[in-house]
Amino acid sequence: MDLTKIKNEIIKIIPLGGVGEIGKNMYVIEVDTEIFIIDAGLMFPENEMLGIDIVIPDISWLEEQKDRIKAIFLTHGHEDAIGALPYILRKIKAPVYGSKLTIALAREKMKEHNMKLDVQFQTVKSNSKLRFEGVAVSFFHTTHSIPDSLGVCIHTSEGKIVHTGDFKFDQAATGLYKSEIGKMASIGDSGVLCLLSDSKDAEHPGFTTSESVMAREISNAFHAAPGRMIVACFASNFIRIQQALDAAFENGRKVAVVGKSIERTFDIALKLGYISVEDKELIIPIQEIGKYEDKNVVIISTGIMGEPIEALQKMARQNHKQVNIKKGDTVLITATPSAAHETSLFKTIDLLYRAGAVVSSANRKVHVSGHGSQEDLKLMLNLMKPKYFIPIQGEYRMLFSHSKVAQEVGLSKEQIFIPGKGEVIEYKNGKMSTGNRVPAGNVLIDGIGIGDVGNIVLRDRKLLSQDGIFTVVVTLNKKQKTIASGPEIISRGFVYVRESEQLLEESASIVRKIVDEAVSGDSFDWSSLKQDIRDKLNHFLYEKTKRRPMILPIIMEV
Repeated sequence: MDLTKIKNEIIKIIPLGGVGEIGKNMYVIEVDTEIFIIDAGLMFPENEMLGIDIVIPDISWLEEQKDRIKAIFLTHGHEDAIGALPYILRKIKAPVYGSKLTIALAREKMKEHNMKLDVQFQTVKSNSKLRFEGVAVSFFHTTHSIPDSLGVCIHTSEGKIVHTGDFKFDQAATGLYKSEIGKMASIGDSGVLCLLSDSKDAEHPGFTTSESVMAREISNAFHAAPGRMIVACFASNFIRIQQALDAAFENGRKVAVVGKSIERTFDIALKLGYISVEDKELIIPIQEIGKYEDKNVVIISTGIMGEPIEALQKMARQNHKQVNIKKGDTVLITATPSAAHETSLFKTIDLLYRAGAVVSSANRKVHVSGHGSQEDLKLMLNLMKPKYFIPIQGEYRMLFSHSKVAQEVGLSKEQIFIPGKGEVIEYKNGKMSTGNRVPAGNVLIDGIGIGDVGNIVLRDRKLLSQDGIFTVVVTLNKKQKTIASGPEIISRGFVYVRESEQLLEESASIVRKIVDEAVSGDSFDWSSLKQDIRDKLNHFLYEKTKRRPMILPIIMEV
């Protein structure tokens, strides 16, 4: 596409999420007056985000620019790319473009949230070409663990801005998972101004192992298992589910699927032909597994985040509603948990062995991921030959590792930018440089509350979880300037009350003394009285217990 007629003056690249973290991908490309968003993902909470369900990007800056937003492009159908869409589309009205499967999953996401917004969803193919006022947009197929994954290419007069999406190179990939390597080379030959590339596995040397190796591993495991085969994987890892279905068919086993989040995505994928089943009778309801011999049964346990592992835990403890582990079962864990869930995984493996199962963790033997390792990343860089390079999608150490990989293939440090969230990288007058920052951070979703839990609430939750709460209730008679009742002390999660009566009595007498002094004067200030109680009790309790509970003084009057 020739765009030389339109001269683009200013190009800005702004990550609003997905850098310095895993998930929550959202990248803004601003070309003159037009703004394009690539991905709108969520992130699952870290350990210290107590009680938080999910985390989405802060789009306050985008809301101010909403009239300039021309499109949202989705690279693939995982939560880290489409999960925040229902929240974003409440605030921003823009057409959403993605492949057939990605758009089907995005629509399902909207239904999940009971959202009846008038959203313009547009399906694109890898050969689609879109024309906007100042740019054109094209796409290319990449290999990932979900089919129909796309890279996005924004054509400007200064060269192309290429966002790889999630990718790896797999020479044995077929059909829906095949990379368009020739197309990538052709994009590189026609001039790439800036490459934004996936860094998730940038610390791993070599190539990411081919999925054909994993398919063999799974089939061999199914063949060797004397009893039932239980496979744990993520609901969004379509290739792993497909491999389990193929291996079951090869080994004459029936498949039952367990997991809340699989039903919808599984049905969509089957209907659209993204998951194929060799025999219509291969899949059976979980209630019917008792009708078959153990050696003819496969159970696929799926879910999001830690769900497949949690389901295995319940099975091992014999309290799963549908299926429990028994002696002779073989468990194959293909879900690689996040750092937050690693401890849980090891405890689960322990429980599974105790319940009589044999555990095989396929990912220990071969590192099979949906993301490119160092040699894959080098190949992408060599195909695209970018003038500038921005590593994205990963924690800082991954971005840094990817920048080192880029230097190995000949890029200089001046050509590489490792951005922070909200950092503006600007191309103007033939030069790329870092500019200002725009507001960017985390919006925490807790239940139906969006952003109403901030750092102060999290700090309080952390404090409550560590040292508990210490509540002091005092009722005053202001006319007589005396304490009408109390101080009554209620403690939760701080000390065992029956064994700490003296501590509570001493605390009550400290409060009584503070209140007596305060009410005996001509006038007193409620807030300073409460603060005085907090300060003195805090000092006393820390001295006695070396703990700092949250102290809540409640003062009433009659």
